Amino acid sequence: MTEKKEFIMKDSSDEDKKESASQLPEINFSTFIFSLNSSALVHLGLVEDPASGQKAKNISIAKQTIDILGLLEEKTRGNLSNDEEKLMKNILHDLRMMYVKETKQ
Repeated sequence: MTEKKEFIMKDSSDEDKKESASQLPEINFSTFIFSLNSSALVHLGLVEDPASGQKAKNISIAKQTIDILGLLEEKTRGNLSNDEEKLMKNILHDLRMMYVKETKQ
């Protein structure tokens, strides 16, 4: 016999929704790239994990995140603004250099 689980989503009040939306940055390509950058920095052990407040390395996840950024760079080539291209190029370069430095220690 299979147990059936039901998930019920609670509606937030309009005030809760406004407060939540005002705390989050606008979602666009740049904020997405900055989010992946932050994740890579956490996994490289260079920045504290916001959830735990601790620094912890996970080099394989850092590499995977950097590889995802590289994939995005490849797949979005020719479709980004000049500012977005520069941002992607600079973040990838910096992360790759940090990755090499962290793996040689």
